[in-house]
Amino acid sequence: MVVLAFPLALAAQAPAKPTKADKCPVCGMFVYKYPDWIAQAHFKDGQVFFFDGAKDMFKFLENVKKYASKNDRKDVSSTLVMEYYDLTYIPAQSAWFVMGSDVYGPMGKELIPFAKEADAKGFLKDHKGTSVLTFDQVTPEVLKKLE
Repeated sequence: MVVLAFPLALAAQAPAKPTKADKCPVCGMFVYKYPDWIAQAHFKDGQVFFFDGAKDMFKFLENVKKYASKNDRKDVSSTLVMEYYDLTYIPAQSAWFVMGSDVYGPMGKELIPFAKEADAKGFLKDHKGTSVLTFDQVTPEVLKKLE
C-alpha cells in the first residue's frame, strides 16, 4: 500500500474564495459553479489552488508537480474541504471521508467530507457507502476506485 505522506498537523488556514476564473487544476472545471464541493490547497508562498471536490484535491496532492510544476507537495501549508452537512470549510487532515456512496459530486464518484466520525458513519449507512476513511487512508489505490 502506498500512503500519501503529508504532515499530520498542517497549520489552520483561513479559507479563500474562488473567483469565476478559478479552475480545478486536475479536471479543468470552473469551481465557483460548485460551491458546496470546493476544496482548497494553500501553499506557503500564498498560492491557493481550488478543486471541485476532495477527490481532485487528493489527486493534486498525490502529484503536485504534474498539476502545478513550479510547486512541491512539501510547500503545502494547509488543505481545506467543504463539510457536507454544515457547508463550512474544515481542515482536510481532520476530516472523515465517505467513499462509495450514492451521492455524487461534480465529477461523479466523490469522497464526501465530514467533521465528525459519527456523521460520516450515519451518512455511510444512509447512502450505501463502502467505507469511512481518514485523510491518511486516502491512497492512490482509493483514488483509482473513484475513477
